Amino acid sequence: MAAAAPDIASVRSHFPALASGVAFLDGPGGTQCPETVIEAISAYLRETNANLGGAFAASRQSDELVERAHATAARFLGCRPEETIFGANMTTLNFALTRALGRTLERGGEILVTRLDHDGNVAPWLELGRDLGLHVDVVDIRDDTTLDLDDLERRLGTHTRVVAFPLASNAFGTVTDAARIVELAHAAGALAWADAVHYAPHGPIDVRELGVDVLLCSPYKFFGPHLGLAFGRDDLLRSWRPYKVRPAADEPTGHRFETGTLAHELLAGFVAAVDYLDGLGWDAIRAHECALGERFLDGLPDRCALYGLATMDGRVPTFAFGVEGLAPREVAERLGERQIAVWDGDYYAVEGMTRLGLEPEGAVRAGFVHYNTFDEVDRLLAALREL
Repeated sequence: MAAAAPDIASVRSHFPALASGVAFLDGPGGTQCPETVIEAISAYLRETNANLGGAFAASRQSDELVERAHATAARFLGCRPEETIFGANMTTLNFALTRALGRTLERGGEILVTRLDHDGNVAPWLELGRDLGLHVDVVDIRDDTTLDLDDLERRLGTHTRVVAFPLASNAFGTVTDAARIVELAHAAGALAWADAVHYAPHGPIDVRELGVDVLLCSPYKFFGPHLGLAFGRDDLLRSWRPYKVRPAADEPTGHRFETGTLAHELLAGFVAAVDYLDGLGWDAIRAHECALGERFLDGLPDRCALYGLATMDGRVPTFAFGVEGLAPREVAERLGERQIAVWDGDYYAVEGMTRLGLEPEGAVRAGFVHYNTFDEVDRLLAALREL
């Protein structure tokens, strides 16, 4: 039986920003927050704002919040609480974790990244390579923006230490065959290092099922606050020496990589965001998003060039495209004047844009999430015909 679509009017009533009349089709750059997330952040700051480890009530409540946030992260990612790590954002976490791993690597080792990656899962490896004498190689994509798994197999070797890849492209919406990538990486003795930032608002994540060794994501992409979240296998995290201050505890394992005082109010918002998603359910989200994507693809004007898969098979509803005769920035500005929010540029997907010959201007990007409507898709399509 097909999953029932969510009650969109009810869904949208949870998001105060949507009452503005703006069509927020900018979800790939960051989603709007439901009222429960906003209230959770405010409530923490009003009622229990304190640092950890104190002998008074507010501090103890903050201790409990941090523990609850890790338990919620474990539920969201399919792992144990001690394997979860919070930080300022995905990129900052990735620099920290790659640096810790770097203490175990030797000159001459190889790192593989892909042309589908956001630079947050490329630049940390490039910098590590420069510092340690590692070779960083790039796995190609096909013209349709799918990852070339044959090229991955060719590039894997005895010196490969890490295969870094995305679950979904933040530029083109392409979903990767994570199971196969992990299988190939592990067969070569390499770690599988996944960027789930773009995939996270579109489907469930289970790190055990995926088999990844490290996975990173960003709650502000799935209806939460600006924050970073990572999973690392417990035995792997225990084998690394983190960069941390001496008094910081060594247990739980993941906490060793959380430097300084966390943004507790944002952890409260994260818990509320996951609770919101749990209440809605992924089947309903996926069904509605697929229908939105099909509506967009079916109605895309001839003057628009789509970069990526032309069906909803193998992708999430994120679309990069160009408009004949107009620069991407000009398109975004004209749509913005019509209260339609989209992105333009390369969105830090430098390798993919270069591969398709779209640098330096990049492309227009429209992305749909579950709170978007068919009317908003139609508004975008009508505007593209009239620009």
